Amino acid sequence: MIELPEGSWWDWDVLHFDGSQLRLAAGHDLTYHHGLEVAFTDVVYLACPTQFRDPRFREPTLDERALVRRHVGEEPPVIIAFDIDAPAEDDLLTCLVAAGSVEVVPGLVYRYWRDNLAAGERLAPHVGPPEQS
Repeated sequence: MIELPEGSWWDWDVLHFDGSQLRLAAGHDLTYHHGLEVAFTDVVYLACPTQFRDPRFREPTLDERALVRRHVGEEPPVIIAFDIDAPAEDDLLTCLVAAGSVEVVPGLVYRYWRDNLAAGERLAPHVGPPEQS
């Protein structure tokens, strides 16, 4: 189970996934920045939408652990489960991430180019300097 720091972590999205490393980003509005990342390494199983709201993190059930074991062949060191509201129905959607490790990384991350970042601020991985004309 992961513990998030106090904050407004309403909106979430997959900031980066390369088949092994996964970064989920969270904030109160992801248009211009986010204030929290959950970084997974050595991801072996992933079942979640690319954008979601207000996840309720919890311990995975025995059936969810068995599902991951069937797909992976063994139980990985980290299995994170969370539930989100299904967008089209009055139901919950269960999400699972199985990985080698997980880290909660707080900090202000801009989603657009900015010069002169303050201490603790950084740019999202996909952000680059504007093209010179």
